[in-house]
Amino acid sequence: MSYTAPASEIRFILEHVVPFALVAETKRYSDATPDTVTAILSEAGRLCNEVLAPLNRAGDLNPAKLENGVVRTPPGFETGFRAIADGGWIGLTASPDYGGMGLPAALGTAVNDMMSGACLSLQLNPLLTQGQIEALEAHGSEALKDLYLPKLISGEWSGTMNLTEPQAGSDVGALRSKAEPNGDGTYRISGQKIYITWGDADFMANVCHLVLARLPDGAPGTKGISLFMVPRHLPDANGNPGDRNSLRVVSLEHKLGIHGSPTAVMEYDNATGWLVGEEHGGMAAMFTMMNNARLAVGAQGIGMAEAAFQHALSYARDRKQGKAPGTGTIVEHADVRRMLTAMKADIFAARSIAYACASAIDMGHATGDADWIARAAFLTPIAKAFGTDVGIAVASDGVQVHGGMGFIEETGAAQYLRDVRITSIYEGTNGIQAMDLVARKMMDGGEAAYRLLDEIETAAEAARNRLPDLAEAAWGAAETLRETTEWLVGEDLNERFAGAVPYLRAFARVLGGHYHLKAALAEGGAGPRTALARFYLRRILPEHAGLLVQVREGAEGLYDLSPDDLAS
Repeated sequence: MSYTAPASEIRFILEHVVPFALVAETKRYSDATPDTVTAILSEAGRLCNEVLAPLNRAGDLNPAKLENGVVRTPPGFETGFRAIADGGWIGLTASPDYGGMGLPAALGTAVNDMMSGACLSLQLNPLLTQGQIEALEAHGSEALKDLYLPKLISGEWSGTMNLTEPQAGSDVGALRSKAEPNGDGTYRISGQKIYITWGDADFMANVCHLVLARLPDGAPGTKGISLFMVPRHLPDANGNPGDRNSLRVVSLEHKLGIHGSPTAVMEYDNATGWLVGEEHGGMAAMFTMMNNARLAVGAQGIGMAEAAFQHALSYARDRKQGKAPGTGTIVEHADVRRMLTAMKADIFAARSIAYACASAIDMGHATGDADWIARAAFLTPIAKAFGTDVGIAVASDGVQVHGGMGFIEETGAAQYLRDVRITSIYEGTNGIQAMDLVARKMMDGGEAAYRLLDEIETAAEAARNRLPDLAEAAWGAAETLRETTEWLVGEDLNERFAGAVPYLRAFARVLGGHYHLKAALAEGGAGPRTALARFYLRRILPEHAGLLVQVREGAEGLYDLSPDDLAS
């Protein structure tokens, strides 16, 4: 299962497709020079190729397991994690005040993309820690930040996120975990949490849990939830791990994929915790962690798509079957070539959307400009949902390219599909992402969407003389999407929700066409990128029209069949 980090492809997108140059021009991110970007991508790529990728199969075949209350991780994972930590990769975007590099989210997204393709199960550990760092930077007290951030950034300690309970999945407000004040600034935390990624590890000195719980005076629903830091070991007077806290790993889930990543059921029994943020303000603090995690999960889907594509392409270039021209291998068959080209085209589209989102986040942080902040918010659910949908589709096509051998575990093709399948579910299912897009992200009357469409149409008009067929396709798709957006913002929520998923995918399709057109122009209008753009704009982009027809159907017909009718 060889993997080559796509550092040069990422650099091309940052230089020619998304507004990363604007990010590097800001005072906050002035250190992100072309030389720095090249060095970071090259060094991260080397780490992925040489250290992390060889661990991917081992993690699948030797899953994490719970032995006598201790989580035992797969062989080599400790060495791989230490390489990540020692290289400073956990704190790439974290504040320099606590030992981070303070670099743009776009670069952090690029590194997560490559690490996910190399070994998703291990990459999940630093990803959760990065999310905790962001939450503490934004909402933690000075005492919490001084104690926890340097150790999280250095990789001495790791972090988790504890939201879900057996009876409270996406409905977080239904949680039952409780917190009671001790009167000394600490709280007693009790309850059970499920699906806790990297809830423990045998190579970690301390594991720090951010836990959602309700104070005695907390109102029902999400408005009464608070957030607490609950470490596995209580820090002593010197800030080192001291006494064991009153919490434990009850069990590890037996999962379809990501076997190397321990997904824990956690139990808190009057465990000592510290408030993060304001009382009853837990959701605001947790969403700081979750929003950036959603982009990171989109990057996971893209990284896995890249790995699955490389695996399938390698097989197709080697496998001889049937009467194929040229090399005589199956890569010459028209249908196999169609699948591989579509895989590559969709990876480019999804990666560009994710990096455009990350660049907008960076511009919002650097400038405080409301339009950039709104763009980042609008693109986040698209980046998450489309990136993970592409990951699943490409991994599935990767199995198909292998034919019967794809269904055989020894070839490794199936692992990509098993591992990536979770990405469309965790950090908010893709259906929830779509609902968020057409509801909260449309509270501005569609202004953020219209600004994006204006940009797409302006770019297409400027390209008419150089690439008229591609420009016309991009402009026409954007105009059709504009008309449907105008219809959508005038409908009630249930009508919007009924068409939310096809609307999000149609928007991603149009954005993909826009970025492919930019890539073709950057290449000069002739060459492999232009050929890939032509494939996408002529063969894949037209999908948007059928999707928008579905959107305009609204909720009509969805409830014509009762549950009994569906069961009959």
